[in-house]
Amino acid sequence: DHMENIDGYLMKYTNLVTGWQYRFFVLNNEAGLLEYFVNEQSRPQKPRGMLPLAGAVISPSDEDSHTFTVNAISGEQYKLRATDAKERQHWVSRLQICTQHHTEAMGKSNPPPKSRSYSMASQGSGSSPMSLRRPSQNPNTVFSWSQVNKGSSLYSSKRSLLPDHLLDAREMMSQAQGQHRDLIQSIEGLPAAPGLSPLDQDLLMLKATSMATMNCLNECLHILHLQQVARQRGSLGGPTIEWLEPKLPDILKNGSSSLGSFTTGEGPLEGSRLELSSPESCSFSGEQEDIDAEDEAEDCFTDKEEDLGAVEEERSVILHLLSQLKLGMDLTRVVLPTFILEKRSLLEMYADFMSHPDLFVAITDGSSPEDRMVRFVEYYLTSFHEGRKGAIAKKPYNPIIGETFHCSWKVPKRPEASKEPSQGSPDLAASQDPYQVRFVAEQVSHHPPVSGFYAECQERRMCVNTHVWTKSKFMGMSIGVSMIGEGCLSLLEHDEEYTFTLPCAYARSILTVPWVELGGKVNISCAKSGYSAIITFQTKPFYGGKLHKVTAEVKHNTTNAVACRVQGEWNGVLEFSYTSGETRVVDVTKLPVTKKSVRPIEKQGPTESRRLWQHVTESLREKDIEKATEHKRLLEERQRTEERHRAETETAWRTRYFDREV
Repeated sequence: DHMENIDGYLMKYTNLVTGWQYRFFVLNNEAGLLEYFVNEQSRPQKPRGMLPLAGAVISPSDEDSHTFTVNAISGEQYKLRATDAKERQHWVSRLQICTQHHTEAMGKSNPPPKSRSYSMASQGSGSSPMSLRRPSQNPNTVFSWSQVNKGSSLYSSKRSLLPDHLLDAREMMSQAQGQHRDLIQSIEGLPAAPGLSPLDQDLLMLKATSMATMNCLNECLHILHLQQVARQRGSLGGPTIEWLEPKLPDILKNGSSSLGSFTTGEGPLEGSRLELSSPESCSFSGEQEDIDAEDEAEDCFTDKEEDLGAVEEERSVILHLLSQLKLGMDLTRVVLPTFILEKRSLLEMYADFMSHPDLFVAITDGSSPEDRMVRFVEYYLTSFHEGRKGAIAKKPYNPIIGETFHCSWKVPKRPEASKEPSQGSPDLAASQDPYQVRFVAEQVSHHPPVSGFYAECQERRMCVNTHVWTKSKFMGMSIGVSMIGEGCLSLLEHDEEYTFTLPCAYARSILTVPWVELGGKVNISCAKSGYSAIITFQTKPFYGGKLHKVTAEVKHNTTNAVACRVQGEWNGVLEFSYTSGETRVVDVTKLPVTKKSVRPIEKQGPTESRRLWQHVTESLREKDIEKATEHKRLLEERQRTEERHRAETETAWRTRYFDREV
């Protein structure tokens, strides 16, 4: 029976001082309550606490497999932890079934309270939506709506939400603001002594989270108020509950399908020089660009993504955006504000993963299949640190379909006597021409957003070919990005192919100071040699634990013998342990970074990343967010116009460098 009453011990997070404590919980399905007691023996007594489950939200934590939260409609929350993932799933499923049952029952048996309607009509304050009705409106109609329309149950159930529940929300907000003030005063009133102080990191995070939550709730209430006023000024017949899908302000309209309301006749900003043309003259031909390596010069693009000023100033916009998201929502088509963007395209970010080309080239130097697999694992683990521009979680530009990025690296040739992949050799032969690693990336699809990138070193007869579909979703206090796809490294000298997958990325603490971590398992395998590797990027547990941990294991599939183990941090120190007992330490932060060579913007084609996004980048450097938003909007509007044009003419999209395998 899915509606059975269940009970048992769970850990409950109480506060910063006492932390987690074991409590005995009882799910009372008949009453729709989650009750808890100090222990099982005290069950005959009055519960220590209880939460009504009607209208509640049960949310498994994205931080670990044991924790979940119960958020009551009153705003009260229980943060709970089970002993393992199986027990958590058992509690979550039973709570969700009970919650759904009582939420539906509440909706069926909750008619609009008449007394509240009368008081709103006769005693509306200056701030009440009811006081803003038109002078010609008959006050009696306010509380006689349900009578006039009692033939339509759907209509009356919608009207029951307004204005009564809005007033309840205001009262609850007032109480929450009082509790928020008490919390801030309690924290700031702590003595500045050793131990717990107002500057404790957990307390500072608690203050910031509480403030962000209150701002978010105020924004939501403000949206409801504006929609209520608009309905009061409009016709009384056949209303719709538009506030269930609030519209974004114009500053947020810089991507996705919500930009369809803009007209293409708008010109660029005054004084700007946007290289935008009509769809006909800018249609991509599908022909490969003519790239002259002689035009490439060492990259001087040195922007650091460390400035949080704009994020702090635009916090209300972030909160407004978050108020419209739901747990698990796919963010592919969600409009994101411009100020959280990095000053580079996603295609260029993929190129930055190749910032240690010496390790890439050294893979094929391995003397045995085992050695080559270990070298590839080392290159793979060291690639992510430089791919991120700083510790702050910002988002690169979404590439436009047909967009490309080209670059290359020069890798000095190593003396034959030294082929250790992670040790630089200062005595390189200056007379030898360096190896050249060339890179090209292309956005091959818009929906879903799929990128392809390819790198090769012709002299070493090796190349890597990868396709990635970035799929993001909202996870409460985090945003998760799944890197769906795989890559293939080909070592032609050894006739070996190494297939590999990619980890997930998470932007954490999006209401305070966002930061990035990686998570998930990555598989690398070579069918010919029989060697494989499993790399596990570990996310930080909810309580305790280290950040950015990673472990890896290289083994031979036939014998199941482990050849090498790796542990450490993907953005710090990695320790390689071999079966021989030998260990080797690689500090990712101290590895030499080879700057890529890129052609200057004036010599790039119109669809190459830096030329395509140059005005957005310049505006972000100048911290002119509105101007950057407008440039970005025009680029993406052109993309949609071209997409409609292809659909009308039934013209298939032609890629330049990548073909889809059937």
